[in-house]
Amino acid sequence: MTNYSSRYASSPKAVKQYDTKQLRDEFLIDNLMQEDELTFTYSHYDRYITGSAVPVNKDLVLETIDPLKSTYFLERREIGIINVGGNGSVVVEGETYELGFKDALYIGSGNKEVVFKSADAKNPAKFYINSAPAHTTYPTVKVSLTEANKLHLGAMETANHRTVNQMIIGSVVTTCQLQMGMTELKPGSVWNTMPAHVHDRRMEVYFYLDIPENQAVCHFMGEPQETRHIWMNNHQAVISPPWSIHSGAGTSNYTFIWGMAGENLDYGDMDVCKITDLR
Repeated sequence: MTNYSSRYASSPKAVKQYDTKQLRDEFLIDNLMQEDELTFTYSHYDRYITGSAVPVNKDLVLETIDPLKSTYFLERREIGIINVGGNGSVVVEGETYELGFKDALYIGSGNKEVVFKSADAKNPAKFYINSAPAHTTYPTVKVSLTEANKLHLGAMETANHRTVNQMIIGSVVTTCQLQMGMTELKPGSVWNTMPAHVHDRRMEVYFYLDIPENQAVCHFMGEPQETRHIWMNNHQAVISPPWSIHSGAGTSNYTFIWGMAGENLDYGDMDVCKITDLR
């Protein structure tokens, strides 16, 4: 089964007037990781798709959705997948790619057949999916967590000691515009992406995981001088517009997957906001 919904873009002027419910309705994605379903949210920010596939009692086939107006999902798109569950595999045009916990897979446009499988129904794979429009075809590439390009940032003294695992990114995999990676916070650290930044040339989606039971993450968004917040639970995602900061603080350490698409593939393309200037 495949389910999808659409989200239209919101201007920063409009978002200033949103109450908590409207803010969550517009930006929070809280229906991911449904068993035996493919679930997608189609955002009009850079036509980005966020979704999941959890095969338990059956394999799941990637099918097109109506907003794409295509005969198959990857006709004019590329896709990135990171497994956040038990061992599984993704079959692309008959070739099988085994994905363990936190392994990633990039699939280029033009691939018609994509099938998601779990190795054990009692501990199913949980495939987190991001997709963006693509202008050409690049090869399918698996990137394990150990193969990621690792950046060690922050410090314990500022509660943001973290490892950024660049996985589907130019220095590791050639893509059209999709970029994905995973940031893991060290025990005792709670802040991600601090100092905060914006990048007007691309949008982003954050997916939070490894949040302990009875804990949560407060995700900050909005213009630097007009911030808002959304409380996040495990396996929820949030859309970050180009004009918005995207940062968070948890009641425990946690992990998040970041995905981006837009005009610039330069990971360092960002406008940093001074911590003391945030409002």
